[in-house]
Amino acid sequence: GDRSPVVDISFPEIEKFDRLPEPRAEGPTAFVSIMEGCNKYCTYCVVPYTRGEEVSRPSDDILFEIAQLAAQGVREVNLLGQNVNAWRGENYDGTTGSFADLLRLVAAIDGIDRIRFTTSHPIEFTDDIIEVYRDTPELVSFLHLPVQSGSDHILNLMGRTHTALEYKAIIRKLRAARPDIQISSDFIVGFPGETTEDFEKTMKLIADVNFDMSYSFIFSARPGTPAADMVDDVPEEEKKQRLYILQERINQQAMAWSRRMLGTTQRILVEGTSRKSIMELSGRTENNRVVNFEGTPDMIGKFVDVEITDVYPNSLRGKVVRTEDEMGLRMAETPESVIARTRKENDLGVGYYQP
Repeated sequence: GDRSPVVDISFPEIEKFDRLPEPRAEGPTAFVSIMEGCNKYCTYCVVPYTRGEEVSRPSDDILFEIAQLAAQGVREVNLLGQNVNAWRGENYDGTTGSFADLLRLVAAIDGIDRIRFTTSHPIEFTDDIIEVYRDTPELVSFLHLPVQSGSDHILNLMGRTHTALEYKAIIRKLRAARPDIQISSDFIVGFPGETTEDFEKTMKLIADVNFDMSYSFIFSARPGTPAADMVDDVPEEEKKQRLYILQERINQQAMAWSRRMLGTTQRILVEGTSRKSIMELSGRTENNRVVNFEGTPDMIGKFVDVEITDVYPNSLRGKVVRTEDEMGLRMAETPESVIARTRKENDLGVGYYQP
């Protein structure tokens, strides 16, 4: 007959996604879950045991949610998962999409002008993802890519399955594709077996990559993980000292990055009034710096270009030089068109796609 083909895109093994709340925008930034679980089994981590194996949401499910959020005024989405670059979601036509494919599809939705994702793993940070940084301006010039240690000996004990050199190679390719990209990371100090030499290799990696920020922690054994059976042989005081040294270095590097922004023009997503003064506005740069500036209420929820005039340890200050109306942000695909062509359900509640 002449009926459109019906493709079943239900995924009963992932009922957890069926219970996600209706998308409701609270401000111009939203978080969207794209997958659950992790298959990496790092020796210190409980996630594979508590969250299970990697399970990806179908792409149309994700795009439908983001389109609904965009229709409510969301301008920035943060794609969430324990290991987002391992996302392999089903497309409406039954094919499997890659994370790079998904990033481009999200970028095409009108109104979504900034895309972040959290968190990723070096092993699956493939060249096709790096290419998205080359050709998709909506993807921010800021990446959180955990490395945990700069010592191959410790990386091996952690079960990370990559070397420090391989990590640096990814960063080098990223900076070739997007020269202004800034990198943050996770570090664990005092892992069982970590020597002074191992720690010095981590500090060298921090200097080589010039990390802008980090989430750094002293090793703490998680019951049931392989690392809990290792001999925790680094003295507590030594762990604290190493953590202090690491955090001081990263703070110095972050301040140096901030000082480089002085006098530059930065695109800010305006989040609301400033914490410092209700007479001022506040928003964030692509590299997650808070900027306070004088503005008008109609700017909230929109982008403005701001010239940075002052640098402080935890924030920047600037003045507006261009409003969103003067930017000519592109329109690729309206949220309404995505919503109209996306997921429906039959009488049994089974999701399907009907072109």
